[in-house]
Amino acid sequence: MKSLAELAAIRERMQSKVNIRENNASMRIVVGMATCGISAGARPVLNAFVEGVANAGLSNKATVSQTGCIGICQYEPVVEVYNGDEKVTYVNMTPEKVAKVIEDHIKNGKVVAEYTIGAATK
Repeated sequence: MKSLAELAAIRERMQSKVNIRENNASMRIVVGMATCGISAGARPVLNAFVEGVANAGLSNKATVSQTGCIGICQYEPVVEVYNGDEKVTYVNMTPEKVAKVIEDHIKNGKVVAEYTIGAATK
């Protein structure tokens, strides 16, 4: 068993990740985590968004959460980014693509068109 001090340190480290997933920011990043998404690699994508948003200092601007089936299994992992009434659907996401989405879309407001469902269906 860990000491109380060790447990408090672990709690403090993890609290920032929990806050990213529960705050009331204007942007929401939602990762599809149904069985199809998980088997296609959604868990590392979710983790990359949580860590990337925290490391970029965007915790007050964006939240990261998960959902069940989004309904387009052939394009998993799927990530939806909500900003007010606008929704952008990113498909075939990888942890490597997450950094570009965070920098271009979340931080600077420019959709990464080549990663969207519109580009995938052409």
